[in-house]
Amino acid sequence: MAYAVSTQATTATLVARLANVLAQVADRMERRRVYKQTVAELSALSTRELSDLGIGRSEIRSIALDAAGLK
Repeated sequence: MAYAVSTQATTATLVARLANVLAQVADRMERRRVYKQTVAELSALSTRELSDLGIGRSEIRSIALDAAGLK
């Protein structure tokens, strides 16, 4: 009876690891952009408009962190 054995390298190649790091950096940059945009848009609203939305000014950063998935 014959057996076939197949082995794969379990360590990622340097190129694959570099691609992974670059993808993580790009993801982090996109999340940061969403955070900054959300803070800017909510900060531009008047206190009354924020109140109508049920948001206090002190909550803006927390809401932006949630929106960007950083929390």
